[in-house]
Amino acid sequence: MICFVTGGSGFIGANLVHELVDRGHSVKALLRPGSDLRGLEGAVYEKVAGDVSDRAVLEKAMRGCDWCFHVAASYHLWLADYAPMYAANVDGTRNVIEAATSAGCSRIVYTSTVGCIGLPKEVDGKVTPTDESTPVAEAQMSNHYKLSKWKAEVVARELAAENAPVVIVNPSAPIGPRDVKPTPTGKVIVDFLNRQMPAYLDTGLNWVHVRDVALGHILAAEKGRIGERYILGNQAGNWTMEEAFRVLQELTKVPAPKMRVPYSVALLAAHVDEAISKITGKAPKAPLAGVRMAKYKMFFNPAKAIKELGLPQTPPRQALADAVQWFQANGYVKGS
Repeated sequence: MICFVTGGSGFIGANLVHELVDRGHSVKALLRPGSDLRGLEGAVYEKVAGDVSDRAVLEKAMRGCDWCFHVAASYHLWLADYAPMYAANVDGTRNVIEAATSAGCSRIVYTSTVGCIGLPKEVDGKVTPTDESTPVAEAQMSNHYKLSKWKAEVVARELAAENAPVVIVNPSAPIGPRDVKPTPTGKVIVDFLNRQMPAYLDTGLNWVHVRDVALGHILAAEKGRIGERYILGNQAGNWTMEEAFRVLQELTKVPAPKMRVPYSVALLAAHVDEAISKITGKAPKAPLAGVRMAKYKMFFNPAKAIKELGLPQTPPRQALADAVQWFQANGYVKGS
């Protein structure tokens, strides 16, 4: 297949490009000027200069493509002005899907987020993972990033209802190689390895190998039902931060943080941090959006993707080990 990929220099996008190429597909990658291309090293692909706002570039580049993977997104938990993020995530999604539909792509895979899935509830200390059928509404989108992705997913669903061949995937918390930036989840691992993680919040994530997420995109193009969405996560990956740090300690012999910060203290610190940011214009170290998301254990059930797509289930311990190895080998860890 000839595949068009937006966001190819990002964490999920770069791994997707590699997996597509390894399976014999041809790839056109939409890349903005100045993109960090380290994650794409070793992959053979055609570079398309531009971004999701440029409809003419999209329509020209997608001619003759079979599949479109719209992975690109503006991901920020704090900005002085959020308008560009909405333009990229919402308007950009419409541009990509409409251009791909006009080009005759047989499948368009849109990368959303589990932030658009209903939140798990904790009862008597037990969290029940949620799935694609859990009720959710726009009012639950607690920050601008989640709201922009929610609005983008609404666009994707509306265009699917109008016969665009769209399949939606909702990755949980991917970890593994090629996390160049790194992502917020990857930075947690880097900070741990550099012994810069003195404490933690009582929160949790669904940890999943980024390779499984990349393969989930390809499987969605091959087998996904149009208009449906699929959580790309790991059935055994619902771990608290304390559990994840315990595994990291076993893998690396770096001591896990023992101090747990109360949510109220973290929230107060974030308010102060953002107040300073309004004066300085510099992003806060602990954005309110991030702390508020940490109030919930983001546990999810990927059974639908496992059953319908055949989503691989690499053990989360292996995902952490692969992430550690990549960060150590690429100079992210002091003394490595």
